[in-house]
Amino acid sequence: MLRGGWVVIIIATILGVLGAVAVTLLTTPLYQASTRLFVSTTSGSSLADRYQGNRLSQERVISYAELLMGETLAQHTIDKLGLDMDAAELQANVQANAIPDTVLINVQVRDPSPVRARDIANTMSDEFVAMVRKLETPENGVTPDARVVVEQRASIPSQPVVPATMRNLAIGLAFGLLAGVGIATLRDLLDNTVKSREVLEEITGVGLVGSIPLDKERRKQVSIAFESDNSPTAEAFRKLRTNLKFLAVDSPPRVIVFTSSNPSEGKSTTAINTALALAEADHNVVLIDGDMRRPTLAKYLDLVGPVGFSTVLSGGAELSEALQTTRFPGLSVLTAGSIPPNPSELLGSQSARRLLAELRERFDYVVVDSTPLLAVTDAAVLAAGADAVLIMAHFGQVKREQLAHAVGSLERVGAPLRGAVFSMMPMRGRASYGYGYGYYGPDTPQRGPRREVAAQTDATPGPAPRRGGNSRQAPAEAGEPVSGRRRRGE
Repeated sequence: MLRGGWVVIIIATILGVLGAVAVTLLTTPLYQASTRLFVSTTSGSSLADRYQGNRLSQERVISYAELLMGETLAQHTIDKLGLDMDAAELQANVQANAIPDTVLINVQVRDPSPVRARDIANTMSDEFVAMVRKLETPENGVTPDARVVVEQRASIPSQPVVPATMRNLAIGLAFGLLAGVGIATLRDLLDNTVKSREVLEEITGVGLVGSIPLDKERRKQVSIAFESDNSPTAEAFRKLRTNLKFLAVDSPPRVIVFTSSNPSEGKSTTAINTALALAEADHNVVLIDGDMRRPTLAKYLDLVGPVGFSTVLSGGAELSEALQTTRFPGLSVLTAGSIPPNPSELLGSQSARRLLAELRERFDYVVVDSTPLLAVTDAAVLAAGADAVLIMAHFGQVKREQLAHAVGSLERVGAPLRGAVFSMMPMRGRASYGYGYGYYGPDTPQRGPRREVAAQTDATPGPAPRRGGNSRQAPAEAGEPVSGRRRRGE
């Protein structure tokens, strides 16, 4: 939670420190001048008399401290110095403290002017000495029992005591840090997005078959060159390829549809690189762009777009004419073709089912990149005729109710949902960079964190075969189908 909310915590901490700086700059500096008074009482010559006199002095200093902060003394000081303030203002800036177990009183006076602070402290002390003399002298004029002496006079202070810059900064730092942690905690508690394997599997009802880490490079180049790429992202797709055979051990799926709840969840990128990973393992793979509303494969793979899936379904071209070979060995692509006025009806036709069956006979794997389920019904129509459907979930972005609604759309048509894939999954922090496309608007870069290796399923892939030389005669991975051409002895 703290890793995910580090931005909020840092911003709150900075704001707390800036607030402390603002308070410090806006606070009027105050200088403090101090005097110290000594209280004594008349005592006899015996030890008991001296002890009694000392106790009497200690008792008096508490009352004297209150008199020092009283209105009468404040007004006398104002009149003596001719200050432009009332008694209440002066009282607010005077503090007198009796030192415990002593006969001493400390007097502190604060004022914006260091010179005036000194003058007020000294004048107030002198006026207090006179006041005590008047209060303690009996009416018959005999010597008073107690007297006060100014033991230490005030000097001009050199540094202000207000504002306390370091204290303010420490308080601002602590307050900002606590506020940031509190906001991050609250946001995490209120967050309704999917960010854990347990939540994903609970909503979809299927296991997690892959976790694709966030990769900035995929915005520049969607396809991965598996022959030479051993990056964490490439390894994640190899693991996804291996996990596909565990979706149905007796009959591994060969027609696989990739879909998602919303646009920009990385399904097109995942479909492309899953197909490439399968082709790397020496399989004959066809990749179909089943998104006839916002096709992307032609752009991502530098292919011809106008002739493709829709063209074959409408009878405008033969399958052999629409299939395009790519620069990647073992991978053919059937682009979306021209955008039809009725994609859902076209995809749900008998022609579409026959075409998928024909491709299933000709290729080891048929990978279909379909539309988002919450945007249109095209993906659900395609998914009904597939061997397996994999639903993408953008880590920390897709909401739980969105994913649940998408899964419900698949269940209503009887689509074989076999697994879920986390896309753009960081190991720490929240998404700050991503890839994808805006479904009905211009492409908008997504934000997500730095690339990290994502946690994968428990299945451990075997070593991936490499192309080169006589690689087409290499045996297929365990549990994976043999191509139609090899079945015919070609």
